[in-house]
Order: sequence, then C-alpha cells, then structure tokens
Amino acid sequence: MTVPFEVVTPDRVVLTIDVDMVSLRGGGGEIGILPRHIPLSTTVKPGVVKVKLPEGEDYVAVTSGFLQVVPDKITLLVETAEVGSLIDIDRAMRARERAEKRIAEHANEADLLRAEAALQRALNRLEAAELSARYGDLIKQRIM
Repeated sequence: MTVPFEVVTPDRVVLTIDVDMVSLRGGGGEIGILPRHIPLSTTVKPGVVKVKLPEGEDYVAVTSGFLQVVPDKITLLVETAEVGSLIDIDRAMRARERAEKRIAEHANEADLLRAEAALQRALNRLEAAELSARYGDLIKQRIM
C-alpha cells in the first residue's frame, strides 16, 4: 500500500509521488509516516528526507518547513527542496567551500550564523545526492 507524497516550495511543486513511507526530522525528533497515518501537523527541521518506494528508497534535501499528514496524503511544505539525484554535486561542493571560507573569516555573529546555515544546506544537499546515487536514483527514474 502506498500514499501520495507531495513536496512543495513557495515557487513550485518539487515532487509528487506515491510512497510506502517518509522519514524526516520533525520538531519533536525523527518521524516516520506510513499510509493511513493519523492526521498530524508538525514543523520540519532542515535535513535529508528518506522516501521509501515500492522498489527501494531515495532522498530529498530540504530546509525548514511544515509537514501535514492526513490518512490519504502526505504534504511537505518547505522553503527549498531538491531531489538527491537531481542535485548538481559540483555546485553543492562549491557552496560548501564558500560557506567554510566565510565561517573561517566571519566578521560578526550574523555573518557566522548565515555561513553556518549555508554550510548545513550544502552538506544536506551532498548527503542527499550521495544517498540517492547509492540507492539507484529511483525518483529521477520515475519523473524523467
């Protein structure tokens, strides 16, 4: 049994796919959502979302947002989201390097906080890309 899963950003619908399960970091910690889950709304912390599909698993890098669950649908509303297999690894590595450089030479607390957030986004993107490649880029195969 599967459930529709939708990832939405302010700009677009990033992903719509039927899944067996979704695992992510919610406001209260790690959470897993299966089909027919009880209604739930929670905050989402930046990280990597694990998407279990009938043929395996894949990953999506996300920033903070909200998760809404009803028995027949899972909706993830986040600032940004990227399917791991669609991430430009070279671009993510350059972003990581820029963030690390900004952390090393930060001028004030605000600069440091922005640089640390940028570093975490880059690391999440790289992790999602690596995990997606390891497990066969299943979402990419389905949407392309």
